[in-house]
Parts: sequence; C-alpha cells; structure tokens
Amino acid sequence: MATQFQVRIADQEKKYAAQAAQAAFALLDHLESLLSRFNANSEIVQIAGLSPGETLRLSEPVFACLAAAQKMEAASSGAFSITAAALKTQKAKPQWSLLPAAFSIRCDAGKLEFDLGAIGKGFALDRQAEIMREWDCPAFLLVAGGSSILAGASPAGALGWSCGLGENNSSDRFWLTQCSLSGSGLAVKGSHILDPRTGAPPRRTERTWALANTATESDALSTAAMVQEETEIQAMVAACTDWLIIRQEQPEPKYFGSRVRPEKV
Repeated sequence: MATQFQVRIADQEKKYAAQAAQAAFALLDHLESLLSRFNANSEIVQIAGLSPGETLRLSEPVFACLAAAQKMEAASSGAFSITAAALKTQKAKPQWSLLPAAFSIRCDAGKLEFDLGAIGKGFALDRQAEIMREWDCPAFLLVAGGSSILAGASPAGALGWSCGLGENNSSDRFWLTQCSLSGSGLAVKGSHILDPRTGAPPRRTERTWALANTATESDALSTAAMVQEETEIQAMVAACTDWLIIRQEQPEPKYFGSRVRPEKV
C-alpha cells in the first residue's frame, strides 16, 4: 500500500485509545504482508507466478479483497479493474476466477499482475474499522494517505468529522459520519491511472471523489469515475443509491448520484 495511515479516536480514555490504535496498526502490518506487490513473499506476488490453469489457496483477507475487486469491476462495467496496469506489459487483460469452495484463485489466461493500489487502502481501512468496533471505539476517523477517509460515529457534540476535498485548507469541506470519502487524480502521481477497457490514461484531469458506505467501495469508485464519461457515471450510481461521485471542477464541484450530500462545514 506504500502510504501513511492515521487513526483518530474520540471520546475514549487516552491510554485505551492508544491500545486500540496499536491493534489497528498491527492489523495493517499483517494486511501489507499479504496484499503488497512490493513484498516478495506476499500472496499477490505468488498469484503473479501462476500459469494458466494453476490455482493458489488464499488467506481470508486476500480472498475477500479480490472478491470485492470483482464486485466493483462488475458494478463499474469494467471501468475499475485491478488488472489495468497489466496492459502495460500484456496485449490483453489477464483472466482469473475465484473458487469459493476451495478458497482459491485460478489463473485462466495471461499473467495475473494485480495492482491493488486503487482498492487495497480502502480494504485496509474497512478492516481497521472492524478493530475499532471490537474495541468499542465507535467514534473514529481512519485516514490512508489523505485520499482515503473512513469516518465512524461523530465525536460527542459534533455533527461529524470535518473532511475536505483536496488540501486541508480547501473550502470544500464536509461533516462525515458512518461513511467513506476517497479521491483520485493525476496531480500527485501523474498518469498512473489507466482505463482498464482500453489501456489508455484518462482524458479528464480534474480530481474525482466518491462517497460510499465503505472505503473499499469509495476507493474503487473514485478511480473508475476518472475514466468514465458522465453518462457512465450516472448509470453506475443509479444502480446504488448509497454512492455519490463528485468531480472537482471550476467554479463549482459537479455531483453525480442521488445520495444525500454530506453537510458542508
């Protein structure tokens, strides 16, 4: 995942909150060891070594993350895919199947060069949120790299957690509670986003944000919306009233979706 994570906990005794945060970071280290393509021993690297027809039994977190990736690829009609980067080295997207009964993955064609950069952070935040609830810390804010945010319950006396679209001094800030906000763009990492359907970079340059119930969803949605036309975004969010897409255009952001917008700070 190669980014910085933050855990903020409200309405708890300081020492107890610190212990809960340590548990969340310990889980993050475990997920990193399984999901990172930069770890030579990770399951994602082992998957890349499969030949067509071969299978690999997966741990529960990896299986769950890949199942979520499949779900979001279908929901976005292919605008999101963890195999998009493989088009840099292969003529066609590799094909793969999950085998639930065996808790395994099968390589069907090509080399399974997975890049979880557009969903791994969100998946990790969702798993950290489970730790927060296990520790009875409902009022939390989890942040991954500044572009993926997962808010729990509101701190006592507050409308929610203050979060912004863009830099910390952005005027586009909202109160968030029990939802996730993720952003995708080209300003920081350049043209790292590819359209999985064509292998081409996005034609748009404005930053795109997605609001959803889970960080896994918002991460994938913000990436998909970077390569989609407006009609495609409308069709995608029409299928789920819990999703909202925001394109940060001038002079005002453009909203897609029927979800109630978060209240502005």
